[in-house]
This record gives sequence, C-alpha cells and structure tokens, in this order.
Amino acid sequence: MPKSVLTVDDSKTIRDMVGFTLQKAGYAVTEAADGLAALALVNQRKFDCVITDLNMPGMDGLALTKAIRANAGNRATPILLLTTEADPAKKAAGREAGATGWLVKPFNPEKLVETVKKVCP
Repeated sequence: MPKSVLTVDDSKTIRDMVGFTLQKAGYAVTEAADGLAALALVNQRKFDCVITDLNMPGMDGLALTKAIRANAGNRATPILLLTTEADPAKKAAGREAGATGWLVKPFNPEKLVETVKKVCP
C-alpha cells in the first residue's frame, strides 16, 4: 500500500506539481486548498506525511502545523513546509510549531521526493 501524503497549498498549480511529482514516485496524494480544509481531512483520516504552504488565507501553514500537532495521534506525523519564504526567523517559527522540515519554492522535484522519502520511509 503506498504511503499517503496530504499536500496543502492555495495555489492549484503548486498542488498539481507536488501531486504529480509524488504520485510518479509512488505516493498516494490527497490535496487541500487551505489549512482549514486540510485540518478537516487530517481529523478524518491518518496521513503518513503532510506538505503545507506557509502563506495561505484563513489558516496558514504554521497554524495548521500547530493544530495537527495538538492531536496526540498526529504528534509523529512528518510535516514539511513548502514555501517561498527563506527567512531564518520563519524557519525557526516553523520548527517551533512542530514542522519536521522546510523546502523552498520553486522546488526541485528530485529533492522533494528525496526529502519525503527521508521523513516518510
């Protein structure tokens, strides 16, 4: 059974690119357009990994990460932030919220798959 990955981004183009890249690598991908939709999905079922944008309307990636971590069943779920932000303070805030890792857009497809394989073996 393939590992399940939830991708969260308000950009349909980014969701499509991430989804295509991960599906090609053998992952089962579910998409959400924002943090609130993603949180609803996470509360319905277990994902092996979550990849979320940082800057989104409604619930941003940091708030989503904190909300996912607040559920004891999701404390060990790898969460990767995929964002255009490269500011060290933002990275520190991501780690503090409970993010497992940080990827910068535009992403390299091979690096994305390599990173997901590392955190979601």
